[in-house]
Amino acid sequence: MKCLIDAQLPRRLKYRLLENGIEAIHTLDLPAQNATGDLEIERLSEDQSLVVITKDSDFVNSFYLRAIPQKLLLISTGNIRNQALEDLFVQNLDKIISGFKEFDFIELSQTELTFHV
Repeated sequence: MKCLIDAQLPRRLKYRLLENGIEAIHTLDLPAQNATGDLEIERLSEDQSLVVITKDSDFVNSFYLRAIPQKLLLISTGNIRNQALEDLFVQNLDKIISGFKEFDFIELSQTELTFHV
């Protein structure tokens, strides 16, 4: 699994993923950094088969309307401390990885992991 982490999420999440053997880039690693537009993120995700990790519901619309990105992880935790988000993510990482073998859209909230059909 390779991931592209969108601007609304902390760059530290990238390092937590890398520590757990997951390839990841953050929008801050891209030439336009956090000003990278959604269309560019979608293009990169398609070209490099990246799971887009975001809080941006625009990607949900794009996923359902155009099947882009091919894989989407929506973070719907609301306001949460970065450390709590990282911990929540790592606690659910095995389920997320195995979930993407069957599902293309997964949602992580503070209380549950939802696999969308």
